[in-house]
Amino acid sequence: MNKAIHRIRRYYGLAYVVCAICVICGPASGQQQQFANIGDLKLKNGGVIRNCRIGYRTFGKLDADKSNVIVFPTWAGGTTEQLQSNIGPGKLVDSTKYFVIAIDALSNGVSSSPSNSRLQPRMRFPRFTFRDTVESQHVLLTTVLKIDHVKAIVGISMGGMQTFQWIVSYPDFMDKAIPIVGSPRLAPYDLLLWQAQIEALMRDRDWKGGNYSANPARALDFAFGELLLPSPPDYNKHKTRDEVLADLEKARHDAKSFDANDKIRQTQAMMQLDVSREFGGSLERAAKAVRAKVFVVVSKFDHVVTPGPATEFASLLGAKILTLESDCGHLATVCESSRLNAAVADFLNRF
Repeated sequence: MNKAIHRIRRYYGLAYVVCAICVICGPASGQQQQFANIGDLKLKNGGVIRNCRIGYRTFGKLDADKSNVIVFPTWAGGTTEQLQSNIGPGKLVDSTKYFVIAIDALSNGVSSSPSNSRLQPRMRFPRFTFRDTVESQHVLLTTVLKIDHVKAIVGISMGGMQTFQWIVSYPDFMDKAIPIVGSPRLAPYDLLLWQAQIEALMRDRDWKGGNYSANPARALDFAFGELLLPSPPDYNKHKTRDEVLADLEKARHDAKSFDANDKIRQTQAMMQLDVSREFGGSLERAAKAVRAKVFVVVSKFDHVVTPGPATEFASLLGAKILTLESDCGHLATVCESSRLNAAVADFLNRF
């Protein structure tokens, strides 16, 4: 367990805000990457993502009546390739029972993103919101895959944020929803964190208005993740002084870090998230619009997605809630993976 968490921190950092159950469970036999071209995606701010392409993977067998579909969106910087080891018997979502559709979020480097858009490259790629992200997924499901209703939406971290957006944007589309260490709108502390990360990238001399040849501020970006993914006691248990200095030096030369422009656009979407926006800023009114049965999972010592907003919204929904209490911070989903997996399975089976 400790070695797995160590690998997660070194590779992902804050850029990927990840529940890395996949690292602990090992590889899974998932389906190959697929793509759907959904045409121009009109954004809520009046912009357009041209020739929008959405990546996805499917797992399991679809029932004849299409009643066993679970949608699983990606975390920040994450891909469906990473999600697939959360899927299977005894894991977070059991693909022997459910037909799982894992969907790559906008700006993750697989679906349409600043790093892969031919018509709108780099910072020409428009700003978007999670309302737009959910809309792109709804088009994929209804128009391409011909799915008009699903059993559940399940998401981790930024995937949990998308799950909260789903239940207010399309309240009759799902029977159940499980946002895990996500948020219906970011808390003040969270906004400070994400804006600081954007500033670190955009103020670095190598950023060059998004026209960089190598990702800017790599060591500083890595440091953000090291500071905030775990809790201080957990971090100090597993890292030595020499390891920290060596990791920072390695990060300075890491050519495989997540694309900075992709990260900026996803981070801006997270900061804009507020499921109450279409309800006059009222979480109470937003909660009244929800029709799904909801199971909210939070981490008590999470410094990346602080649990207050999710806990408040869960209370307004009268939702079942699970609080992870280990000192692993945002990575409590790793440290308590057995407890989490069992609770999710129980909720999907019983309620």
